[in-house]
Amino acid sequence: MIKKRYMYLTEEILKENPNMCTYMAPSLDTRQDMAVVEAPRLGKEAAMTAIREWGQPKSKITHLIFCTISGVDMPGADYQLTKLLGLHPFVKRYMMYQQGCFAGGTVLRLAKDLAENNKGARVLVVCSEVTAITFCGPSDNHLDNLVGQALFGDGAAAVIVGSDPIPEIEKPLFQLIWTAQTIAPDSEGAICGHLREVGLSFHLRKDVPDIVSKNIDKALVEAFQPLDISDYNSIFWIAHSGGPAILDKIEQKLSLKPEKMRATRKMLSEYGNMSSACVLFILDEMRKKSVQDGLKTTGEGFEWGVLLSFGPGLTIETIVLRSVAI
Repeated sequence: MIKKRYMYLTEEILKENPNMCTYMAPSLDTRQDMAVVEAPRLGKEAAMTAIREWGQPKSKITHLIFCTISGVDMPGADYQLTKLLGLHPFVKRYMMYQQGCFAGGTVLRLAKDLAENNKGARVLVVCSEVTAITFCGPSDNHLDNLVGQALFGDGAAAVIVGSDPIPEIEKPLFQLIWTAQTIAPDSEGAICGHLREVGLSFHLRKDVPDIVSKNIDKALVEAFQPLDISDYNSIFWIAHSGGPAILDKIEQKLSLKPEKMRATRKMLSEYGNMSSACVLFILDEMRKKSVQDGLKTTGEGFEWGVLLSFGPGLTIETIVLRSVAI
């Protein structure tokens, strides 16, 4: 169900670095040299787009959260992006390395806390993922790795989070109402990654879709029971585009109508799994479709919505969203 993906890696780069194509061949230095440069550079493009649309000068940014699985380095990608964008040196930076696919929810949870507890804060969130750190050739003994190679692609997304928007200047997209993070029971080792001389190797158990679907009910009850919502077709959906099998299982478990996952499946089809950046791509797609269809709210006509991201741990992030009038 993935029609297209984008990657920094080219056939020419791979021919020049054959160890990157051989399973378990040492190649970390080569991968690091790419990721340390390319993750902040890609993040800059996304950040500049977000700042332009926000409409405020970048000097108004008070905090920066940078998230990536790639290129652990010191000073980190947050520092490099600060320099690339020309942000004020007093900007408060937070660097999140190697969290994995659930981190798209994590960065929004952290940004919400920062915005609500620091008056006037404007938090620039940047998720930038470059698969050069994980790409490898197949292995006869680890077919799960091949599944990952078929899913993942590069991508970066950025958003600015704040509270008390300035009327007529700042136009909110969605409200972040409530957040939670949990570790699914009996899921240790379901998704894991290890930084080695070969790069970042990762492994996925076959039961990952089952673990996610088995725990989805509990997460949603905790999130929506206080709002007296139990019909999950009455809300809009931003689910991490981890792969077709996971989305199918969620739909079956909750008896969701096919259109509930429209935005998620479209982004999966056009970009693949971009790890932490996925949910931000889906949020953007949903509000654009809402405008295109002439709807009154950013949530495709629905007031309440849920953002779900899941990854190593197995960790599940849940965010209750409220759509904003267009």
